[in-house]
Amino acid sequence: MSTKSAASTPGSKANHTATVPKGPRTLAGNAQHSLDAARKSALAHYETALKLMQAGKYDKAHDAFSKMLEAAPQDLADRIRMYISACVAQIHKGTTSFQSHEERYDYAISLLNHGNYEDAREHLQAILLKEKSADYAFYGLALLFSMTGDSDKCIDHLSEAIRLNSQNRLQARNDSDFDAVADDPRFTELLYPEA
Repeated sequence: MSTKSAASTPGSKANHTATVPKGPRTLAGNAQHSLDAARKSALAHYETALKLMQAGKYDKAHDAFSKMLEAAPQDLADRIRMYISACVAQIHKGTTSFQSHEERYDYAISLLNHGNYEDAREHLQAILLKEKSADYAFYGLALLFSMTGDSDKCIDHLSEAIRLNSQNRLQARNDSDFDAVADDPRFTELLYPEA
């Protein structure tokens, strides 16, 4: 009697199983598959959190980013921290209070100087909603539009700022934030009407 089992006998049915393609082998075995799956899962959660943020759901986006931060791959962790900070800023955005329009203007200009153009615009427009003759708010919007490359809106807002307060003409002549529109003939005509 033979001691070989049927499974090891050549020609037996048990030996004709389908071969399963194997993934790349690492020293730790097939760890690459679990890393790929974990990364795909992390990216899916990351995209979901980004969509929440883009939809203005900052509380939910903050929670989603916070939950995934601990297990996130290092290359995503820095970006996740940045988005968490942005969510916190947006959540607390409405809680800033100002004693005067001038105080709000100073805050808007600091936002502008840090490249937060949309937030700066909202604050400057909020001033104009309450004080339609706030020449400094028109001036601030002119700066914003110069910095963002919208020369038409820049000229319009600077014209209104000068109409309301002629001192804005002198200030604009020395303001390097208008360099982007300095070659526009309308800008030159606005600042030097006597020439």
